Amino acid sequence: MYTSDENNDMKSVLIYCSVTLFIAIFGAVYELFSHNVYSYFMIYAFAVPLILGVLPTLIFMNFKKYRPGQLSTIPWNCGVAALTIGSLFQGVLDIYGTTNKLIIIYPILGITLLAVGIGSYFKKNPAES
Repeated sequence: MYTSDENNDMKSVLIYCSVTLFIAIFGAVYELFSHNVYSYFMIYAFAVPLILGVLPTLIFMNFKKYRPGQLSTIPWNCGVAALTIGSLFQGVLDIYGTTNKLIIIYPILGITLLAVGIGSYFKKNPAES
């Protein structure tokens, strides 16, 4: 029998796996119609939710004592989304053969949100002291 936390973990794994599969299929179809122009950002965009989403959730499922709370998982998930979307957008720009100066926002925002998630995970709650 699963507890509520285990159900949430399984749901997170299934969502991240679904997103990973969707991004991989999307990238493959996009590359198929790109007239033999390829972008590594598009090809490997699926790796972002796989490495930063599925793997950490599976690891924390095995260490129930160290499971992160919502205060750290929400910015982490937003950071993963920002990096994934940024990778896809950079891939589209590469395939079209153009650039955009504002593309730098995605990695900055994504890494900042990941850092906020990590920081809030390690921040000690004053009530626990």
